Amino acid sequence: MTSHTRSPRLRPLLLAAALALAAATGCGTASAPGSEPAERSSSAEPAPDRAELEARAAAAQLVTDHVWVTEAAGYALARQSVGVLGDDGFGSSYTAPDGGLLQLSVERRPHAVADCTGAAVPADGEKPLVTCERDGEHWYRATESDHAYAREQDGLVITVSGAREKVDRATLRSAARAAHRADGHELDRVLPPAGGGSGQQPVERGDLPPVGDGAPDNEVGASG
Repeated sequence: MTSHTRSPRLRPLLLAAALALAAATGCGTASAPGSEPAERSSSAEPAPDRAELEARAAAAQLVTDHVWVTEAAGYALARQSVGVLGDDGFGSSYTAPDGGLLQLSVERRPHAVADCTGAAVPADGEKPLVTCERDGEHWYRATESDHAYAREQDGLVITVSGAREKVDRATLRSAARAAHRADGHELDRVLPPAGGGSGQQPVERGDLPPVGDGAPDNEVGASG
């Protein structure tokens, strides 16, 4: 396979809640509170009514068709990280007891942008790619500190990313290949619960910083 060094403009994926959770789970062996094993749905029980799931998604400003899940050995979904990415995208994080952190993003793009070979020179603040290569149905790209797998399906770009020092390429590839659109049972586990009344807190945007004036976090990494 051929490697390239040209770099695309990569969108931010680090979620503030997930970073805090990763720091909290850097030691010990138990999953963090609010985390759930990353497993495909296998429940024999009927999933919640679709209308209920759609209502829960709408309340969280999410589109059900854009909610994807994945799985990787030792990783669990951090439900606190689930949120909107951009206008109608989806973002979530998966954590491991050893501090490993995987970020999953699903974004609607008008053009084929998973391919990292035709990019312009990096803008100020962007990290240049050291690797850009095809790997099966995915494109693998990496900077000195981060790496990601991305592919396109039905007008969406699905990206799984992580820090190179925390998540090895084999784990990242496995999580990328396992990523799939959530079924009814998985939506039930991922979406915030219904209700909350007048005291319900606003949905936390995954691309907003934890401090400051609330402007989107435009720091760029290899996560695409």
